[in-house]
Amino acid sequence: MTPPEDRRTVAQHVDAALALVAPLPVVEHDLDAALGRVLASDVVSLLDSPASDSSAMDGYAVRTADVRGATPTDPVTLRVVADVPAGGPGGPAGVDGGPGAAGPRIGPGEAARIMTGAVVPAGADAVVPVEETSTGRFVPGSPASPDSWTGTVTLPVAGRGGARRTHVRARGEDVRRGDVVLGSGTRLSARHVSVAASAGYATLPVHREPRVAVVSTGSELVAAGTVPGPGMLPDSNSVLVAAAARSLGAHVVRRGAVGDTVQALGVALDEVLSGAWPDGAVAPPDLVVTTGGVSAGAFDVVRGLLDPATRAGTPWADAVTDAQLVAVGMQPGKPQGLARWRGVPWLALPGNPVSAFVSFELFVRPVVDRLRGCPEPRRALVTRVAGEGWASPPGREQLVLVRHAGPDDARVVLARPVQRGREGSGSHRLSALAVADAVAVVPADVTALAEGDAVRVLLLD
Repeated sequence: MTPPEDRRTVAQHVDAALALVAPLPVVEHDLDAALGRVLASDVVSLLDSPASDSSAMDGYAVRTADVRGATPTDPVTLRVVADVPAGGPGGPAGVDGGPGAAGPRIGPGEAARIMTGAVVPAGADAVVPVEETSTGRFVPGSPASPDSWTGTVTLPVAGRGGARRTHVRARGEDVRRGDVVLGSGTRLSARHVSVAASAGYATLPVHREPRVAVVSTGSELVAAGTVPGPGMLPDSNSVLVAAAARSLGAHVVRRGAVGDTVQALGVALDEVLSGAWPDGAVAPPDLVVTTGGVSAGAFDVVRGLLDPATRAGTPWADAVTDAQLVAVGMQPGKPQGLARWRGVPWLALPGNPVSAFVSFELFVRPVVDRLRGCPEPRRALVTRVAGEGWASPPGREQLVLVRHAGPDDARVVLARPVQRGREGSGSHRLSALAVADAVAVVPADVTALAEGDAVRVLLLD
């Protein structure tokens, strides 16, 4: 007979699903490929930032002692002795050896034209913005000839008190070599890989991308794009689950629909265990996800394949371990299953489209996130206000597709697509996914929500 059906809460089933997997091994990716992956260890800066005392402004590097007390009525005139661009030590080309050579030194009564980000010359300890000097503004390029280095600059020309601010970024004032700039478990975004580059890294250690195989069951299913005949339906579930897994950074093989026989499903599951992956690997998946076949119908093939008696004498007699058929206290999505197929974790979701969707969000997404190395894969809920009331079944957590409404996005209302006939939130109403941006989670002990009630929601990507 099939494994006994367990009854559990949503949280308990999340825990059971997460217990099937562990974070995947660590690989090195270059910064472009690391985007979206999960960092496997702390990133310690290899560099000081800034690397040297540098200018925060376009202006003139000066000695504070030379400009202290300067006013518009009693300005100071300094001799310009060098030009300091970003990326070099400064000084006129061909005079001190150009880039890589020692930079200029600023002595008493001297100044250097300096650009934002350039190294502050030795002897200088402040930068006066160009707009506060007689120059007014810089024009692109270097001075026209070496003779112009003997020019002068007068400052200040405005009543700003001379070098009131130094406008110098001190070496290491942002980051010092040895500082932790990114923590293990960070999901790497564009800003994170930028920080890594600034810290001296070209590659990062991340957890390997999960490989997820997706199979939908149902003899009534036809491939997407095929006009279904009488009693047939497009296979939207495998498309949905595969796309959702890819959005998490997983490599996905979508097997598509298989018929409602133990033979067909067993063959399909064995096929995906030896498939080729989009990253070029030929290896078993890290996770198999099926939809359909877990309820109590006469042709629910997943339930049948989990039955040791049904598998006896077949090539799959010993293929299943850790099988659990579960009645989760939720609506929709009550029937759930999990197991290992030849050692590979297997999550079995119900086949109704909305049931499959919310099951992915509640159970599959955390499992994929754990495989990716996320330190806390469980989904967080946020509080919103119900913009309308609705009934909820007693004794089960209700999962309702909702959308945000109102200018501040603090209210949610039912996600209502164009409907024909009566209102409802049935698990077959896939079209509601087109307008939903959250799932409201109504506790099992609440039988109705009224407009204005607080409600916890799970935000959708």
